[in-house]
Amino acid sequence: MKRIAVLGSTGSIGTSCLEVLDGLLDQMVLVGVSAHQRWEDLAAQTHDFSPRWAVLSDTELSGVVRRSAFSEKTELLFGADELSRLASHVDVDIVVAAIVGAAGLQSTIAAVEAGKTVAIANKETLVVAGPQVVELARKTGAKLLPVDSEHSAIFQSLQAGKGREVKRVVLTSSGGPFRGATREQLASVTPDKALKHPTWEMGPKITVDSATLMNKALEVIEAKWLFGLEPEQIEVVVHPQSVVHSFVEFVDGSCIAQLSPPDMKLPIQYALTWPDRMECPGPKMDWSSTWSLDFHPPDRELFPALDLGYEVARKGGTCGAVLNAANEIAVERFLQGELNFVDIPRVCRAVLDAHNFDPSPSLSELVRLDVWAREETTRWKSSRSI
Repeated sequence: MKRIAVLGSTGSIGTSCLEVLDGLLDQMVLVGVSAHQRWEDLAAQTHDFSPRWAVLSDTELSGVVRRSAFSEKTELLFGADELSRLASHVDVDIVVAAIVGAAGLQSTIAAVEAGKTVAIANKETLVVAGPQVVELARKTGAKLLPVDSEHSAIFQSLQAGKGREVKRVVLTSSGGPFRGATREQLASVTPDKALKHPTWEMGPKITVDSATLMNKALEVIEAKWLFGLEPEQIEVVVHPQSVVHSFVEFVDGSCIAQLSPPDMKLPIQYALTWPDRMECPGPKMDWSSTWSLDFHPPDRELFPALDLGYEVARKGGTCGAVLNAANEIAVERFLQGELNFVDIPRVCRAVLDAHNFDPSPSLSELVRLDVWAREETTRWKSSRSI
């Protein structure tokens, strides 16, 4: 029996993961779950699965939650340190890192330090500290398995050839809800409009990232570290149907792609059952219907976030931590009505340019710059111009 801990179990990835696990209980057991503040949802999960541990990372909730709401079989813990202890515990085999943003970095690193198999749904870990995490995994023997649909597709497609035979990988993007929009239309985008993704159901932060194409920028950086690629080997194409999740082009011209309906259960399950495949609760392709699959290049002038991703992938060092932190706060301020939609890549550009670049930072320096970038972004004033 594989013993699974799901960090961020109340989010969109976490709940999909538990749905997958529900069909694999003859092979896997859920031993730990975590949330930041959604304690009632977490409590319900303890009754459904009876995990050994449940962790709430917000310590202020320790005097608020009702212990009686949780399963008697589950030990309730509080704080980021307990989250890391869960991720590194000897009785955990696979850690699903599904905490949104840089908040998931500490626990993911703890899992890697302990040599766990880490199913990475938190792309920010590799964006912020890609070289450090990859090197740590090499030393400890930890396995890094992608959960993002795009990186899972690349991971699956890479098995058709050898690493030295890869010419490039191509990340597909739905283009978000504003594909084909004008600059004037983007200037008037509201949070409600940005949160209406045409093909995926996701949390608010990643949905806005999809609308700005910042999610593709972060995925470019993640792909570099996850697969040992040069930025020039990574391309992005817009694919509105979200059926081809990414593909690999080999040196002989062969392109191997992974196709499935836009649903996260398949990549989640593949990370849990790898190297095996099993029946999955996700939807299947309907080949009795007519399909039309379109691909076209992204508008990098209208969506400048993508170029930021390539720049950070090329420079490395402290750039990833700064870009990620600035984007997290910019998205938060946009959702609160404090910034325009078009301000998000602008403030990221400004904060990235203003930081003191270090090509070989320590983890403590990355943490310090994460805090600095958040403060800078909080102070940034919108020009309110198109």
